[in-house]
Amino acid sequence: GNTARIMGGGDMHGAAVGATDLRAGAAMIVAALQIKGTTEISSIQYIERGYEDVVEKFKALGADIKKVYYTGDNEQELRA
Repeated sequence: GNTARIMGGGDMHGAAVGATDLRAGAAMIVAALQIKGTTEISSIQYIERGYEDVVEKFKALGADIKKVYYTGDNEQELRA
């Protein structure tokens, strides 16, 4: 059958990233919760469209995650 083999790499650190679709955005949240530092995910409208109350649900699981609102350009992002 088809198999993907992933070998663990070095330490990863948070970065500014952008969600390009629903699944990619959800994967970014999960990855961000596993690495050191802060990850800022922009274009979160894709995530919010597919997952209701995603921030609150991750918080209920113990995640350190919040939605940040930027005044001026009305952009939103998630920080994990």
